[in-house]
Amino acid sequence: MKRRELVLGFGCAVVSGHAVRAWGQQPGRIYRVGSLFSAPRDAPHHLALRAELRRAGFIEGENLMIDERGFGLSGKEFAAHATELVSAHVDVIMAGGDAAVGAAQRASSEIPILALTDDMVGKGFVQSLAKPGGNTTGVTILASELDGKRQEILLEAVPGAHRIAALVDRNTSSEAHVKALEEAARRAGVELSIHALARAENLPAALDEVGSSAAEALNVLASALLFNNRRTILDRVSALRLPAIYQWPEMATRGGLIGYGPSIVQLYKDVQSRQLVRLLRGANPGELPVEQPTKFELLINLKTAKALGLSVPQSLLTRADDVIE
Repeated sequence: MKRRELVLGFGCAVVSGHAVRAWGQQPGRIYRVGSLFSAPRDAPHHLALRAELRRAGFIEGENLMIDERGFGLSGKEFAAHATELVSAHVDVIMAGGDAAVGAAQRASSEIPILALTDDMVGKGFVQSLAKPGGNTTGVTILASELDGKRQEILLEAVPGAHRIAALVDRNTSSEAHVKALEEAARRAGVELSIHALARAENLPAALDEVGSSAAEALNVLASALLFNNRRTILDRVSALRLPAIYQWPEMATRGGLIGYGPSIVQLYKDVQSRQLVRLLRGANPGELPVEQPTKFELLINLKTAKALGLSVPQSLLTRADDVIE
């Protein structure tokens, strides 16, 4: 793609006569944000972020351009698009998930990168949470650390289960992590079958394996890849009539039985928007601390439970932050 085509892909922002609405914006300047996401532009968390940017005085069509071509990308498209963003001299690159963050870092060591992914330190994206160093900061969700807790919740929701399955992204979940889940299941008297994949095109086969495993419930482990293919997973799990738990509470509002973890909408609305504003106003990403979720929510969809013929224990319902009826 030629650079001119990429710039047009940002949309037709104009410099208007409106006064700058918030401290820190330079009058007459158009700020440009590059995107590296598998999720679509109209995903709820992206909508929440843009609403917060407007409140902070960064208005699309006035003083802000957000790259429209960087949404809904496949993993193999990240590298090429990251290179295009660098050529277009964007002010900040936003990236979601390990593959996107890695592509952004390989493309530039100078343009600030605002990332949201599982383990920023463990993957080597930053030196430390307090002092990231380099050109990357953002949110480390550490969602994999909650996979074991989600497994416990799933077993509580399906009492008497003897065999459960886990859908695993090899790019996110280490062998040691998976073994720890297997050991925890054994201690609970339950057999855990592992169904792993590394690319989106392998998802249908992995879900077919889940279906033929005789599992009585499914733990969809924390993963950007699995989240970005959530519609496929939700539809197949529904067809299999399997109780399942997911890393984001919002998944329960989309038809999943249970979601437990931080809210992705809240993270983009309250944290990523604030971090992005600071970067656009000139903050050094290497000195802007990486943040972690501080609130975790348990959502249970009783409509889904009823469709499955599952009676969720009252002890679990009373602990839920929200119950969808």
